[in-house]
Amino acid sequence: MKKFLFFALLFVVFMSNCLDAQDIIMKKDNELIKCKIREIGLDEIKYVMPEYSQDVVFTVDKDDLIKIIFENGKEMEFQVKMNNPETYNENKKNILKIDFLSPLTGNTTLAYERSLRPGRSIEANLGIIGLGVDVDDRNAGGAFIKFGYKFIKDPDFYLRGMRYAHILKGGYIKPEVAFGFYSCDRWYYDINYNSIVKRREMVSATVQIVFGKQWVFDNAFAVDMYGGVGYGFSTSENLAYHYGYTIAAQELPIAVSAGLKIGWLFR
Repeated sequence: MKKFLFFALLFVVFMSNCLDAQDIIMKKDNELIKCKIREIGLDEIKYVMPEYSQDVVFTVDKDDLIKIIFENGKEMEFQVKMNNPETYNENKKNILKIDFLSPLTGNTTLAYERSLRPGRSIEANLGIIGLGVDVDDRNAGGAFIKFGYKFIKDPDFYLRGMRYAHILKGGYIKPEVAFGFYSCDRWYYDINYNSIVKRREMVSATVQIVFGKQWVFDNAFAVDMYGGVGYGFSTSENLAYHYGYTIAAQELPIAVSAGLKIGWLFR
């Protein structure tokens, strides 16, 4: 008799656990749905609720979910396709670029951009001053560097299954800081109007907001057109152009920049 009661008790405990065991759907609005999952489709989840008839099937959009916790403890997480890094596994995430017109302005500027995640990337630029056409015969030599963080524009609204055409393609806004150091020849006239050449050292820096758009072709070739505006300073009193950017007079320390880069993508 005692054995019968013991096994009967075990059976009751087992059945109560089975009745209480449920799947849990965690939504992005912090709602928890205790239910039984019936079907996981491409776009939605179908489930039934214990307090309703089993013939009543509810649905929820997968884009509204964080994850599902199944009754056995396993979990399944969800992410919007557009922001899911796995969506862009075939995309090359790095670009090596050159500022196409920079050699005509007295320098050669190289840039490297790397995608961090969908909608975000970082970019570094190195400008070699003096490696280019010396139109003003300044014999300049030096370098400047730029660092920026790109926010690539996403759509104003989302459609099901939408994704970036390429993870590095699209319009963007980029906060950027830059520093430059170089020396160049400056011409002066003495009291007898004789021309005197002196070597001057220049230091400059800017903080800009850069607006641009980048196109990617066949996951191999990129074109980046940009323009920036911000604040800048330099040790020069009247020299405005500093190769990587232009800085106005010290009384109005506005800095501007613009360019056209072309680049090659790689893994």
